[in-house]
Amino acid sequence: MGDNKISVGLDIGTTKIVAMVGRKNNYGKLEILGIGRAKSLGVHRGVVNNITQTIQSIQQAVQEAEAASGEKIEEVTVGIAGQHIRSLQHSDYITRENSELVINEEDIDRLINQVHKLVMLPGEEIIHVLPQEYKVDGQAEIKEPIGMYGGRLEANFHVVVGQVSSIRNIGRCVKSAGLELEGITLEPLASANAVLSQDEKDAGVALIDIGGGTTDLAIFRDGIIRHTAVIPFGGNVITEDIKEGCSIIEKQAELLKIKFGSTWPGENKDNEIVSIPGLRGREPKEITLKNLSKIIHARVVEIIEQVYVEIKNYGHEEQKKKLIAGIVLTGGGSQLNHLKQLVEYITGMDTRIGYPNEHLAGDSDDDVTSPLFATAVGLVMDGLKRQEKRKIEADAQRAYDESMSNNNSDDVDVAERPVKERKTFLDKLTEKLKDFLDNAE
Repeated sequence: MGDNKISVGLDIGTTKIVAMVGRKNNYGKLEILGIGRAKSLGVHRGVVNNITQTIQSIQQAVQEAEAASGEKIEEVTVGIAGQHIRSLQHSDYITRENSELVINEEDIDRLINQVHKLVMLPGEEIIHVLPQEYKVDGQAEIKEPIGMYGGRLEANFHVVVGQVSSIRNIGRCVKSAGLELEGITLEPLASANAVLSQDEKDAGVALIDIGGGTTDLAIFRDGIIRHTAVIPFGGNVITEDIKEGCSIIEKQAELLKIKFGSTWPGENKDNEIVSIPGLRGREPKEITLKNLSKIIHARVVEIIEQVYVEIKNYGHEEQKKKLIAGIVLTGGGSQLNHLKQLVEYITGMDTRIGYPNEHLAGDSDDDVTSPLFATAVGLVMDGLKRQEKRKIEADAQRAYDESMSNNNSDDVDVAERPVKERKTFLDKLTEKLKDFLDNAE
């Protein structure tokens, strides 16, 4: 395999914590070397509410992944999600001093940094600032303004905000579990990278990731993320409803949901019955599959309708913003029977189930390609992307340094100074978080 470095994704979910080890194979595809998973006890609706339990679960998942992959895990790319994430649209502009020079990286940085001065609610911080399209001197719909002339540069931004304390808590758990933070990624973005094709992102698509505690939405159009939202319900509320509705314990409710659950009550006959053993010598319970489906149906409809409100908020009903590729469902909750049909029925949009095999090597295990692991696969990809970026920067710097030391004569063609890639806010956030954690002790 040679030099192919590993990357580790750590998905801290409400139901499970997954550590996944992967690397690029020689064909540039992602090869998963090992997975570890642990029950997640200290997380509620995507937010850490018990640090000690979360640290233990992370360590358990990481040890399992180390055993499975034979690799030592030191750094992880971690996802952030949870009910505290919200997003907004914002427009901003800068006036350039000298319109005789072309627009460059620095102008865009200045514009983006200005967005960062937006006043948020107490305790909130901007996580992501994603430029949508630019205007130069009033000319609209410019995808890439670098290299153009103009005095006024403006842009529409998709701004994602979240609670600083929640993000720091995640960082704290990772660090206390003995790991280094390689990077932080927004989970809906990670899932999207794992399951969507570039064509879908261009045509317009809504990714719905139904997790245990939350349902995440990410909308793309023309290759750019346009809208994100987190709905504070997921598969766990369905299990809760079954538990309450059938008076059984949670473990049984979860099994019923997975084995027999359907989101479409019409297909079960009235006489299809499941018998559940009673607790400690009590009589067994008989549950009709029709009732089970009715309970699941009611809850799923509620989740999908909330997601659909967000899709409409983005503006799917305008011709120019239409999502031609429809909806892609992923996450553990996407495995419910007949969900695709139900979503198509409620939204009238084409729907498919998204498996994270878009970038995986062809011989990957079936369990890796399950929608359950979409986020983890996306996080591994993100980690690899970060490593590549760093390597390119380091190589360019080295080439520059060498040419400078060999070039003390008056040669004209001194190598170009390497261009540093613009740091994304998540990179900056990661650095801030690392500093904060290092100085917090």
